[in-house]
Amino acid sequence: MDKNFYYYSWWLLLLPILVQAQAPQKDNYQLLARKTSKKITPDGKLNEAIWQTAQKARDFYQKFPFDTSYAKAKTEVMVAYDDQFFYVAFVCENKQPGDFVVESLRRDFNGGRNDFVTFYLDPFGDGTNGFTFGITPLGVKREALITNGEDLDSSWDNKWYSGVKRYPDKWIAEMAIPFKTLRYKSGTSPWKINFARLDYKTNEQSSWVPIPRNYRLTSLAFTGTINWESPLPKSGANVVLIPYITGGFVKEFEPDNTPVAYTRNAGMDAKVAITSSLNLDLTFNPDFSQVEVDQQVTNLSRFELFFPERRQFFIENSDLFSRFGFGRMRPFFSRRIGIQTDTATGETVQVPILYGARLSGKLNRNWRVGLLNMQTDRDRARNLPSSNYTVAVLQRKVFARSNVGLIFVNQQTTSDSTNDYSWGINDYDRVMGFDYNMASKDNKWNGKVLYQHQFTPEQKAEPFAHGSEIGYNTPEWRFYFSHESVGRDYAPRVGFAPRPGYFMVEGSLNRRFYPTMEKPLVNNHGPGVYGNVFWDMDFNVTDRFVELQYIINFQDRSSLEFYQGNWYTRLFDDFDPTNTDGIPLLAGTEYFYSNVFAFYNSNPVKLFNINVGAGYFFKYFNGRRTRLTGEVSYRFQPYGRIAIRADYNQITLPAPYNSVDLLLLAPRFEFSFTRKLFFTVFTQYNTQTNLVNVNARFQWRFKPVSDLFIVYTDNYFSDNLQPIGRSLVVKLTYWLNL
Repeated sequence: MDKNFYYYSWWLLLLPILVQAQAPQKDNYQLLARKTSKKITPDGKLNEAIWQTAQKARDFYQKFPFDTSYAKAKTEVMVAYDDQFFYVAFVCENKQPGDFVVESLRRDFNGGRNDFVTFYLDPFGDGTNGFTFGITPLGVKREALITNGEDLDSSWDNKWYSGVKRYPDKWIAEMAIPFKTLRYKSGTSPWKINFARLDYKTNEQSSWVPIPRNYRLTSLAFTGTINWESPLPKSGANVVLIPYITGGFVKEFEPDNTPVAYTRNAGMDAKVAITSSLNLDLTFNPDFSQVEVDQQVTNLSRFELFFPERRQFFIENSDLFSRFGFGRMRPFFSRRIGIQTDTATGETVQVPILYGARLSGKLNRNWRVGLLNMQTDRDRARNLPSSNYTVAVLQRKVFARSNVGLIFVNQQTTSDSTNDYSWGINDYDRVMGFDYNMASKDNKWNGKVLYQHQFTPEQKAEPFAHGSEIGYNTPEWRFYFSHESVGRDYAPRVGFAPRPGYFMVEGSLNRRFYPTMEKPLVNNHGPGVYGNVFWDMDFNVTDRFVELQYIINFQDRSSLEFYQGNWYTRLFDDFDPTNTDGIPLLAGTEYFYSNVFAFYNSNPVKLFNINVGAGYFFKYFNGRRTRLTGEVSYRFQPYGRIAIRADYNQITLPAPYNSVDLLLLAPRFEFSFTRKLFFTVFTQYNTQTNLVNVNARFQWRFKPVSDLFIVYTDNYFSDNLQPIGRSLVVKLTYWLNL
């Protein structure tokens, strides 16, 4: 651990003590949940007796376009429960003429393009982790996990029930959430909750507990309280089996025109509730063929790009494992599991995962625990060894919304040329890490302090990483500062650290102005500045970037953004700025360059939507660069959306270096026949990688959380459209409660 860690981090340890000592927010938002012995059918009719006497959460406060008045569209919410379900009922006034804004009938819809009601639930009251369930006026559902106090993970999927009834002047939604779906403590402990409504027909966002306009609706810093009429039941036995079967074919055209290979597979996931707040997830021979392909980007970076995890097994409580570190220095990255590098070709290939287990959740109000173990198979055809992956996490809540966490990551090679399976092989990679995550009660202050250390059989000089950050956010001001340091030898196999050997500081400052006229065109606007500096471990500057910004957000949620950036880069390795394997610029050379960029986002509620940006680099390394990027989409509600995303880069370098025109086109077609039947086609044409990828996915949700998938993938070379390979997979999954 070097002196920089102490220099930049010690003061962050003191700041949380100051900000956490603020007077707590008055809890004026209380709602009684009464217990019913009569069955409630979630159909939107509200004809059960319990709803006639239930307390109402009303007088929603506007968050957008202003946060100084009550909402124009009235909303009332009631809650109730029995031994199996938590019930929520919304009554939504609808006096504005016109159709509802509903993008499609597809589950897990985009919250910024749909009218809907939702609630944000924090059963343990830690202000950090929770659940959200939402529904549109057409009965389309969305559920997600809340992590890090406000982030949504909509990849989480679970079983719950709902119904909607529409009337001339209102619409009513009823939800029935099984207690087995939630993680909570039985008894009389109150839950924290907030209710929200997004009514884009009137261009309004509102919530029961007021939320300042500079924060997200999802923030668990702003919640009321549900008090239970009688103790909540224990969740009881809760075992879910999710078996699957798959079949299909694969046809490879490159490097040889190989015969069609027919595939079949079977496996199972299982969910076992150890307690009402602690869950054990098991997987045997997992298959992720239904997971949508990654969205490609034009890569002009010198470093590896980060793509988020999409596989369902790794999602629930994933923040326990993935929140450690920063974006450029993560001790654990779940996408490394089941991925290895073929030493013969240098290609990244998938290896089969045999089984896995994850224990995660709450031990009590203050303690969370996570334990993950996965075993991969040996790939004899490519001479790739098997590996075991273990991750252990312990997290302790401190102060109002902060926590301290420890993580241990171990990748152990379990086979070699003489052993099919052995724990005695001296080939491992281990990382231990510490995180302190700070969030003040009023959400104005956020910060982090972290340290990570890698252990391998070889003795390394600098196998460490550390960092700190602090942020301040009010309606008028936003400030951020951080430092990172990654040692020359820090390269965790199961982590994400694409750039070793640097020390970096970065910061930003933004000011927002709010017009005071009665009907302003602009909601808010203001300038900003961002900058960073990278040094190598000998404290020589390698990169420097300063950017001036001006952002205008309009009342209709469209926006206009202007940026002017200035770079300095000293190459420490040879590098081709086009990333097309051309003649590289030499290590040790240095470059000053600058650009201007403007971006416009239209009103996302409109049927026709356009987001477009244009930029010009007056110098780009030793040449010039022009960039055009954007997306055009049309929504034919409520059935779907067609869109095309484009990114064009013209890079002009002096001879003999490459000058290229790089084009990435990504048309997308989404169609929902019903709330259970979906079809998506996603095509990506990328001249930088010389690839065209077509991915078509059909999904039939024939029962809650039980699906039939048909996935077709086709790949071609973009320069001549010659085929590379294609595949078809049919997968059937079934959710079975025991």
